[in-house]
Amino acid sequence: MRIAHVAPLYESVPPKLYGGTERIVSYLTEALVALGHEVTLFASGDSRTSARLVPGRECALRLDPRPKKSEIAAHLAMLAEVRERAHEFDLIHFHLSHFLHFSFFADMAGRTVTTPHGRLDYVDLAPTYRRFPRFPMVSISRSQRAGLAEANWLATIHHGLPIDIYRPAFETTEEEPYLAFLGRLSRDKRPDRAIEIARRSGLKLKLAAKIGDDDRAYFHDVVEPLIDGDRVDYVGEIAEDEKAEFLGKAAGLLFP
Repeated sequence: MRIAHVAPLYESVPPKLYGGTERIVSYLTEALVALGHEVTLFASGDSRTSARLVPGRECALRLDPRPKKSEIAAHLAMLAEVRERAHEFDLIHFHLSHFLHFSFFADMAGRTVTTPHGRLDYVDLAPTYRRFPRFPMVSISRSQRAGLAEANWLATIHHGLPIDIYRPAFETTEEEPYLAFLGRLSRDKRPDRAIEIARRSGLKLKLAAKIGDDDRAYFHDVVEPLIDGDRVDYVGEIAEDEKAEFLGKAAGLLFP
C-alpha cells in the first residue's frame, strides 16, 4: 500500500528532545516500512527515517535558531506539496491537530485519515469540523473525543511504543530512590500535582521536561517556586538516548 504520513514541523521525526507526536509518527512510519508498505514521510528535513522523506522545511521549527519563523507558512507550503503529489498515495495520514489540511483535501477526504494528537476542546475546532464532516478521524483515547463528539470517528488507537525500548534497572547505583516526571512543564501536564504527590510520598522527584514558550508564565509562577534543587530537581530537557536510564533507575513515573 502507498501511504503518506504528514507530520507537524515543530520537531523532527523522531524528535531530538521533546516531541510526543513526532515520536509516535516515527514509530508508526518505521513499522509500516517493515511490513512492506511504500511509505512517504512529509516532515522536517532533519528527520531520520527508512521511508522516503519529503522535507517540509530544512529543519524543525522549535530548534531552528533563526528568530523570525512562520509556522503557518511552513505548514501551508508542505500541505501544498502533499496536495500536488496526492495521486501518488492510496492513503494520506495527517497528524495535524488543528485541521489546517481540511480545505486542501476536502474533495478527497475519503482517502485520508486524521489523528489529532492533542486536546480537542478548543472553541474553534468544533465549528471548523462541522464545515468538513466527511474527514475520517482516529482518536488516541476515548476521552479525547468529548471535545468533538460528532466527528466521523473510525476508531480509538492508543499510542504505543516498541516493547524493547525501556527496561527497568532492578539494581541501581542511585544513592536515593527518586520519582520521575518526563514530558512538558505545562498546565495540562500538571507537574505541580506531581510535586505534591512526591512530597507526600517522601520521595525525591526529578523533572526532565521541556518548557515551551506558551508555558513559561505557568512555569515561573507555579512550578519554579516549588523546585528546590534537592527534593525537587529540574534536570532539563533530555534526549532520546537518555530516557531509558532516567526512567529505568526511577522508583516510579508520575504523570498525573
